[in-house]
Amino acid sequence: MNRLRQRYIDTIIPALQKELKLDNPLSVPKIEKIVVNVGITEDQHQSEALKSMADQLKQITGQQPKVCAARKSIAGFHLRAGDPIGLKVTLRGERMYQFLDKVISIVLPRVKDFQGVSTKAFDGRGGYSLGLEEQIVFPEINYDKIDRVRGMQIVIATTAPSAEVTRKLLTHIGLPFKKEE
Repeated sequence: MNRLRQRYIDTIIPALQKELKLDNPLSVPKIEKIVVNVGITEDQHQSEALKSMADQLKQITGQQPKVCAARKSIAGFHLRAGDPIGLKVTLRGERMYQFLDKVISIVLPRVKDFQGVSTKAFDGRGGYSLGLEEQIVFPEINYDKIDRVRGMQIVIATTAPSAEVTRKLLTHIGLPFKKEE
């Protein structure tokens, strides 16, 4: 069992149960899934960029990414319905906990000028969105072998009913939030 999952079961569930005044430990909010999204915007060499980023995303997450296609045509962006525009990976279970543990303990400390994650990225229904500007902060990525630096979005979906409860859960898990002034 992953160390983050073990810590969640052993210490976080009892602490949140006490803090939120919940009777049943099964009513404590938990993380349902993590979705990693990458947009590919190059007009030229689109297929090479998709293949390269798919390989990198597979190294980062340990799971094969799905190619996402445009739903409708937008002439201003030279985009047709069905064109590939990005990649996504949905992580659940053990891989989800391994990925979140890696993001918290290894990746975020490697981000340049890191002051903490934003406190305004909650969706109000148990979701939190985290953006990374470079994929090279992941230890699996070799800087010499990438074609271009790309950003990614990490969405953490929880069973928490509100942003306040989501923040308490993520704080207990160890996500470092910015200090409010």
